[in-house]
Amino acid sequence: MLQQHFVLFATLIVATPALAMHITEGILPAPWAGFWFLLAAPFFLWGLRDITLKSQKDLRYKSLVALVGAAVFIISCMPVPVPVVGSCSHPAGTGFAALLIGPAATVVVSSIALTLQALFLAHGGLTTLGANLFSMGIAGAFVSYGVFILSRRLRVPLFWAAFAAGLTADWATYALTSVELASALQGEKSFFQLFTAILIAFSPTQLPLGILEGFLTAIGYRFLVTRLQLPGLGTWDKGLAVRNEVAQ
Repeated sequence: MLQQHFVLFATLIVATPALAMHITEGILPAPWAGFWFLLAAPFFLWGLRDITLKSQKDLRYKSLVALVGAAVFIISCMPVPVPVVGSCSHPAGTGFAALLIGPAATVVVSSIALTLQALFLAHGGLTTLGANLFSMGIAGAFVSYGVFILSRRLRVPLFWAAFAAGLTADWATYALTSVELASALQGEKSFFQLFTAILIAFSPTQLPLGILEGFLTAIGYRFLVTRLQLPGLGTWDKGLAVRNEVAQ
């Protein structure tokens, strides 16, 4: 018993606060935290409605949403600490998710992943949930989806269109995270000075991570297009991912 008490005491003495991924709990002042919650709320409601409507058309859709949500949770749980900005670099997974279930539904699964990470893994935070959702689940998803659609209309091959989607999802997430931090914490420095400093701090880790995520998105999406026939989900409902093109 004495040894157990000693181990517990030693653990408490040497323990240090975890550096949370996403934007750390308590970093944003209350007005800014509330502001990002308000901006994210309409997209979350849109996502719930989108899931409901698509599930009525195809009962398999909810299962796919759950699977994609688990993937986003796991992918975004790979932090690379960036101590000087109170955050971490990590893959987002929302670009890949947006191609599978659509950007609106991706907002919902991202919100669930971020909440679980904040509650059980000390990653991110509850007060910063709105900001983290807007950068990863909204900016990442909608930017990547738009890039994919535009790339396909410009006749970019499927693989490279998916690569561009994954790349831009990752970089858009961190560009907006930099905006969120610079807006709330500028102090004596101007917004542009702090924004530039945060981007530079993220660059050594996030630039290669973005490229890696682009390739993983392209490989994964191309594999699913060649192997599965998913009806009317994500980008398939726009007729942009054509199995015959990949098979050639």
